[in-house]
This record gives sequence, C-alpha cells and structure tokens, in this order.
Amino acid sequence: MGTFSEQALLGQPDLATATLRALDTFADVLLAAEDGEVDYAFVAIENAIEGTVNITQDALAFDTDLLIQREVVLPVHLDLMARPGVQLSDITHVYSFPHALAQCRKWMATNLPGAVPEPSNSTADAARMLAGATDDHLVHGAAIAPGHAAEVYGLQVLAHAIEDHDDNATRFVLVAPKTIPAPTGHDKTSIVVFQRSDEPGSLLSILQEFAARNINLTKLESRPTRRGLGDYCFVIDLEGHIADDVVADALRSLKSKHAEVKFMGSYPAAGSAEHEVRQEVTDAQRRADDWIAELRARVV
Repeated sequence: MGTFSEQALLGQPDLATATLRALDTFADVLLAAEDGEVDYAFVAIENAIEGTVNITQDALAFDTDLLIQREVVLPVHLDLMARPGVQLSDITHVYSFPHALAQCRKWMATNLPGAVPEPSNSTADAARMLAGATDDHLVHGAAIAPGHAAEVYGLQVLAHAIEDHDDNATRFVLVAPKTIPAPTGHDKTSIVVFQRSDEPGSLLSILQEFAARNINLTKLESRPTRRGLGDYCFVIDLEGHIADDVVADALRSLKSKHAEVKFMGSYPAAGSAEHEVRQEVTDAQRRADDWIAELRARVV
C-alpha cells in the first residue's frame, strides 16, 4: 500500500472500487495475472526520466502472454521520509525502488552526500521496511516514496518533491490474458518484432512498413532476445488499433516478412487527443483499396 501504482490505479474511476491485492515485485504481479490468480495486473512500464522499466517490459515480451488493456500516465513527486525523530543529519542509508533513487541523484548528492542508496522492491516497500525497522541502518535510514506512504506507515516527511526534474511522470499498464479492448479512436498498439536475420537494412525494412502507411511510432527500443549475444528484437509502440485497417495491414506485412511478431495489445492511449489524422489515413487506405479493386475489375 502507498505505492504510485496504487495511486494511479485508484485514479481510474472504473477501477477505484476493485479489490486490490499487493505482491512483492512486478514479476509476481504479472505472473499472478498469467496464472489466473487475479483478473488484472497493474504495473509501471516506463518513466519519463529513467526510461523503460525493463523488468515489466521483458516479462510482457518474453515471459507471459498478457495483453495491455490500457495505459495510465501519472505525474511523479517523491518525498524523503524517515521514522519520527530522525533528522536529516542522522541518515546513513536511503532506500527506494532503483528508478526512484536514480530520479533523485542530484538532490541526494547535494543534501545527503554520504548516504548509501539501497534498492528495494518498490517505493512503498522501502517505507514499510523503515516503519518496522530494528536494524541500525534502517532505524537511522530514510526512504524515497510517495507522500501518501508516510501517512500509511507512520513516517515523517523530511523533504517534499525531491525529484531532479519537475516534469517527471510514470507510465503504467493494465494487463490481462486474451482480451483486446474495442477501439476508441485514440489508441496504441504494442508489438515485439524479432529479426529474421541480423543483416544491413533489417531495421529499415521494419520501419518502412509503418512509414509507407503513415503510422506514427511512439516508442522504438531494442532489447536482447536472450537467445545469444548480439541477438536483438525491437519493442514498438505505434498509434492506432489492430481494428484499424491500416494497422492490421502493417502487422500482416511484418508477420509475413519477419520470423516472429509478438502482439502485446491494442488499447486506449493515455490522455485526450484528436484522432482525425488516424481517421484520414484509414479513409485514404480504403479509397486506395477501392481504386485498386476498380482497376482489377477491368482485367479481361
């Protein structure tokens, strides 16, 4: 309890009354959904400052068959907290999730130059450990966590909003087996593309499938496939839904030309944006299909 994940999840009106089950790690959360122990899993996948949460992305790409149901973007503000009575000058160790520690490097270097950063399973888990501490490092330690975690675990906040960048935000995804949400007109699709062979122009040939159809990519990242040193795949987020003709055509072409394409979901994108451009592309594709069909009808 007291995590950014909980805060982001409870910010979704249709999920605010869901029965929540907290687990120790993102991997545990995803496997619980994969095994049917829970209906949905909700995990962080990307941070505006530190980039991809590889534990989540790799689990979705390689270890599970879960599909993304939606994304949620939450502005992130981090507080430094400790047990009642602990002063800033007392702190020898600072505990938090690795991404959170990294997001506060400058503040820690300036205000706690001698403190040792210690990774935890989550920001809230760091706060929880302090609350029940008996070890001297923990008793005289601090946690970097959401301000709500201090209320949940009875800690005092020593400093507010210590993140190094004011515009920090984290992207979360809700995932479940099998189902694909209906298109909304403001959607994303996530895939993993494995190269047929490592040769010049292989990435270009993948990207051309999207460029030729005027499909915008919102994310492109290479990840090792775990099959051998130097063997990489590409994780791609693109605008549009599998139900859109132009997106379906692009994925069909990729599947026919490359060894493997893993579909990770089509889902509502975070925020609100107009979808006229996407509709224009789809309409243009349909007009082109009609044109080709009319020409073929003339063949004797």
